[in-house]
Amino acid sequence: MIIESSFKPAWWMTNPHIQTIYSSLRHPIEPSVNKIERIDLPDGDFIDLSWSTADLAHDTPLIIILHGLCGCIDSSYVARFMQAFNVKGWRAVLMEFRGAGKEPNRLPRAYHSGETGDLDYVVRTIDQREPNTKKGIVGVSLGGNILLKWLGELGAQNHIEAAVAVSVPYVLNKVASKMNLGFTRLYQNHLLSQFKVAFAKKLDNIANPPEALKRAAECSCFWTFDAQVTAPLNGFDSVHTYYRECSSRKYLLNVQIPTLLIHAEDDPFMTLDVLPTEQELPDNVVLELSKKGGHVGFIAGTTLGVPVYWLDQRIPEYFSEQFKL
Repeated sequence: MIIESSFKPAWWMTNPHIQTIYSSLRHPIEPSVNKIERIDLPDGDFIDLSWSTADLAHDTPLIIILHGLCGCIDSSYVARFMQAFNVKGWRAVLMEFRGAGKEPNRLPRAYHSGETGDLDYVVRTIDQREPNTKKGIVGVSLGGNILLKWLGELGAQNHIEAAVAVSVPYVLNKVASKMNLGFTRLYQNHLLSQFKVAFAKKLDNIANPPEALKRAAECSCFWTFDAQVTAPLNGFDSVHTYYRECSSRKYLLNVQIPTLLIHAEDDPFMTLDVLPTEQELPDNVVLELSKKGGHVGFIAGTTLGVPVYWLDQRIPEYFSEQFKL
C-alpha cells in the first residue's frame, strides 16, 4: 500500500538539498552510548555494537539501528534516534557495519548495499540472548536497503516484530547513475572521499592486499568504484550482477513482518522510478510518500531556525503501534 505522508517541511527549509545537508551536518545532541560490544563474525572479522540502554530493564523493547553509507555512531540521526527510543522506554543499539567503525576491519572486504549475512548473524545472536524481548529495526538509506533485502530473503521469521526503512536506494544501478549527474555529484564525491580514506587505512593493516582494494583511490564515481572494488572484493562477477542481486526492490514481496517505508519524492539521491509499485508491496508493507523531505531529512517546524525532526517522532510512533504499547 502507498499512502500520503503527514510530513510537511519547515517553511524555511523546502529545498531538498537544504533538507539533506542540514540534517546530516547539524548535530544537536551526542549519542547516549553506555556500552560498545565487539562481535566476532564467523569468517574471522568483527563488527561493533553501540548500546544505548539508559538504565532500562533488560526486558524492555529493543530497536536495532542500521546506518547509511559512510554512517557511524557520529551520524546525527543515530544520536537523535537513540534519544527518541530511550524516551519511549526502549533500548537502542547501533550496528556499525564491518569497516564502518573507527578501527579498520580485519578482512579486505567491507560492507556493501547487499551484505545481509552480518545483519542475520547479529540479529540471531541478540535474539538468542533475549528471545522474549520485542524487537524492531530501523534502516537508513543503504542500511534500509540491507534491511529490506534481509527481510525478503528470510521470509517468515520470529526474530523481529516490525521494521522501518528510510530513504532507501531500491534500485542500485539507477541510483548510481543519478548520483553522477549535476549537483548530486557533490554528494557522490563527498561519500567516495570518505570511502577512499577508510580503504587507505585498510591497505596499511592488511598484508598482501588484493588489487581491488588498491584500486579504490582511483575511482571517480559509484559505477567505477562498485565495478573495480565492491564487486570483485565481494565475489560478484560484475557491477551489473552486484546491482541486480543487491537491489532491495525485488525482495519486497517476500517481506512478512509489518514494515514502514518512508520516502520523499524530491530525494536528490534518486529518481521516482526507483520506487516500488503497489503491486510490489505485500499487505504488511506500507510506503509512506511525501512531496518534500530530501534524503533522510524530513525537517519540519514553524519557527525560523528551530528544526523539528519529524523522523524522530514518526518512527517511534510506528513501533508503538506494532508493539501495541
